[in-house]
Amino acid sequence: MQPKSLQILLIEDDAIEVMKLNRTIASLNLPHKIIEANNGEEALHILEKKTSLPDIILLDLNMPKINGIEFLSILKNDEILKYIPTIILTTSSNKKDLLECYKIGVAGYVLKPLKYEEYVLKIQNLLGYWSMNELMAL
Repeated sequence: MQPKSLQILLIEDDAIEVMKLNRTIASLNLPHKIIEANNGEEALHILEKKTSLPDIILLDLNMPKINGIEFLSILKNDEILKYIPTIILTTSSNKKDLLECYKIGVAGYVLKPLKYEEYVLKIQNLLGYWSMNELMAL
């Protein structure tokens, strides 16, 4: 089975983190398309059209305007958007954040490692899993 090309909504306010993900996907020659939102508010504007929804959402927790947990709560209260797998990609190892995200309904919680090589490996594994997930074939 050929892995699926994913449409990924990246919600991240740090430009360096956005560049890092784009660089990682390019260096791994992955066919995925990244849609960027600088914060939860911008992401909601992208999602409200509901015409071309992303396959997965990568969500940072610490953002201005609407933080990751608030965004996740809004998303999971929408009858259509609640089915988009959302993976937290954060530096926060706060157990309270982790438990709150799983309680709301997150699909995964990934800590951003400091070393770039470890980051590449985590992103490769994460996107490899979702590009072969049977849910994505529907």
